[in-house]
Formats: sequence, structure tokens, C-alpha cells
Amino acid sequence: MTTTETSPAEVRQTRTVDEALVEGPRLLRRLPEGTEERPYELFEAHPLGRVIGAEIRGVDLREPISERLRAELHRALLEFKVIFFRDQPITPQRQQEIGRMWGELETNPFIDQGDDAHIARFTKGAMPPSYENVWHTDVTWRPAPAMGAILRLREVPPQGGDTMWADMAAAYDNLPRAVRDRIDGRTAVHDVIPGFARFLDEDRLREWQDRFPPVEHPVVRTHPETGRRTLFVNVSFTTRIVGLEQEESDFLLRHLFQQAHTPEYQVRFQWRRDSIAFWDNRATQHYAVNDYHPHPRVAERVAIVGDRPY
Repeated sequence: MTTTETSPAEVRQTRTVDEALVEGPRLLRRLPEGTEERPYELFEAHPLGRVIGAEIRGVDLREPISERLRAELHRALLEFKVIFFRDQPITPQRQQEIGRMWGELETNPFIDQGDDAHIARFTKGAMPPSYENVWHTDVTWRPAPAMGAILRLREVPPQGGDTMWADMAAAYDNLPRAVRDRIDGRTAVHDVIPGFARFLDEDRLREWQDRFPPVEHPVVRTHPETGRRTLFVNVSFTTRIVGLEQEESDFLLRHLFQQAHTPEYQVRFQWRRDSIAFWDNRATQHYAVNDYHPHPRVAERVAIVGDRPY
């Protein structure tokens, strides 16, 4: 009896629809390469995520902040990109005082003011929807986007209303080499209109568009203090990559926008009344989860003037 040898079937040729995110190991480092982790002397820092986010315990923000404490808090901000505080019933005036320890405060003409022009107040819940539930970096439509922001919850819904942050240095670290080669050295256009057009009337947009013309920023910025390379485009305000045909620009931007959706780069914070988040706007994107309607959620924020990205 003879046997007929058969060749093994070939694996069929196929591809995924979207290869912006693929499974497998990811490079996850909280600190710049070569930097040693050091303990904190004046408080406890409890990490909430692998690369981003820590709760600071042992600090009462109502009390004076010494320069030594400010320096340690700043080191924690650079290390964890967003730091959280619980049970901090500070006044809006104190919130501004703390912000000014990091720099001049900025105002935002598109957001309702609180008791002072430097306080942005977000009163949500009574009428849906809220428009912060998209991954974004604040005010990248400015020539010098905010360095950071301090947000305090004055009123918290019974459930929902969390905020998430993503580490955009980790996002850059894990881009395929071919993508990094394509975007390194390039700039992108950031425009205020797309981010606000869905919920501001045309008269108000026309009033402000000449005051805030489109600006260009590096697609990958260098953090001015840590030196880390950080992905610096976001779906709210980035409209195109300079020097590319629109089709290629759109394809690349969709790929880059997707990176913030990777859970390994994220931290999620569940608010309580008088909780505070202080984030580095140069290194992160954030997303306000809109799942609490019709319950109210009231937050107040101060933002710290930043520098021009490079």
C-alpha cells in the first residue's frame, strides 16, 4: 500500500482592520531612562498605576507649603505625571495660591468662570451632554499650552464621573520604529475651533477665532524638565501634520490618537468631595468619564501657564 504525502496547509493571508494597537509586551517605565527611583521624605506617594498616577498622603494643602515640600511635590509630579490628594477642603483662593507656587495662572475664555477669572468652573449633570469625554491635552491651541492644572471636586455624583489620564511618554516609547521615524521632527497644526465648535455658537467662535489663530507644535515634544520624548497630538485640537498629504496626515493622526486608549498607559481616579488632582499637561492626556447624568458634578480648576513646546 502506498501513502500520499500532503503538504501542510498554508496560513491564509489576512490583516487586522486597525493596527494602531496590537497585543504583546509593552515598554513601561515611569522615570526617564537612567534615573534612579528615590523615596520621598515629607509624604507618602502611593502609585495608582504602573507608569502614571500616585496618591499623596501626609500633606494638608491648607497649611503653608515650604520650598522643600514644593520641591518634593514637583518631583512627584514629574515622576507620576498626575498626583492626587484626598480630603482637601481648600478655598478657591487657596487653590490659586497653590497654583501660583508653580507659575503664573492662565484664564480660558471658552469655559465658565468661578469666583475669579483664574478659576474655571465645570458644572455638569443637569443637562447632557458634557464634552470632556474625549482624550485630549488642554489648550494645545495656545502658542504656549498650559504647564499643568489643579482640579478640585466640589460636588461629586453618587456614582460615576471618574477622570482618566494617559502617559504620552509611554505612548511614544511604544510606537513602532517606522512610525517614530515618520513623525520625528515634524510639526502639526492645532486649532481651537474643532474642540469647541460642537457646543459653542458660531457668533462666539467668530469672535475668538482671529484672537486664537492656528498654531504649530512638534508632533513629538521634548519635556523641558525630564527630557523625555512625548507624543503631543490630540483629537480635540490637532487637525493635520505639516508637509504631508491630507490622506497620509489623517491616517497617521488616527494612529497616534489611538495610543491614549492603551490601558497600560492609563490611571483612573474615582473622585470624592474635596479630592484634588494636579497633572502635568506637557506629559499627559485626560478623559472625563460622562456617566453620571442627571446627577450634578461640580469641579473647579486653575491652570498654570506653560512654555512653547520644542
